[in-house]
Amino acid sequence: MTDQPSPPSSPLPLATPEQGSLSGKVALITGAAHRIGARIARLLHAEGANLALHFHHSREAAATLQQALEDERKDSVQLLQADLCDIPRLTGLVAEVEDGFGRLDVLVNNASSFYPTPLDEATEAQWESLLGSNLKGPFFLTRAAAPLLRKSRGAVINLVDIHSQRPLKAHPIYSIAKAGNAMMVKTLARELGPEVRVNGISPGAILWPEQGLSDAAKDEILSRTALRRAGTPDDIARTLLFLVRDADYITGQIIAVDGGRTLQQ
Repeated sequence: MTDQPSPPSSPLPLATPEQGSLSGKVALITGAAHRIGARIARLLHAEGANLALHFHHSREAAATLQQALEDERKDSVQLLQADLCDIPRLTGLVAEVEDGFGRLDVLVNNASSFYPTPLDEATEAQWESLLGSNLKGPFFLTRAAAPLLRKSRGAVINLVDIHSQRPLKAHPIYSIAKAGNAMMVKTLARELGPEVRVNGISPGAILWPEQGLSDAAKDEILSRTALRRAGTPDDIARTLLFLVRDADYITGQIIAVDGGRTLQQ
């Protein structure tokens, strides 16, 4: 009796919109009232997620964003006020998310302080502020959120910075804080696996600092970027969506969204 050829294998089923959707999931975004945080909020909400939007001082801007999103989908957005440097407050912050939505699937550590601290002028208060908002707060907030994230097999995304690798002149404390934030991505990926994925995004020239730069300074920065142009908050939000929704086998990684800035000397 001759061997019969094996029947052709069935093709793998294509992912349905429901499988790739964030519908019913909950994301906590820190520093969500403005700039990149607000754009991330809008995109995740458009993909079906319910949101817990953290703010520190920007209550009016946060409420305006909440109203705009709830005009699209009622009862889908919760506002949370906190100073992320107030570590005892962070457990309560996560408890408010659980009380409001019953779960947590995504934590976006976006909030960040940024200002110059030239070495000869740097103060201990600046150290505490910049390390607090960029490293200490995100670390302890992630720890507080870990039980809910493990339960949902969720994800953490840190907004890092290309200056975690290439220090920014006159910003030593900020650069040190972001370097620690980058290591936090890697260490917490090991600590929280296999249930929780932890990744990071390092923006380059996406939005100029709020204190402003001269046109000459902007041109000089862009001249050292392979694509010779600035990015947009959408570039960050779309990368984050990929890491949250589509990158089920990626953890402990940091994606530079910098137009090739880190390729240059």
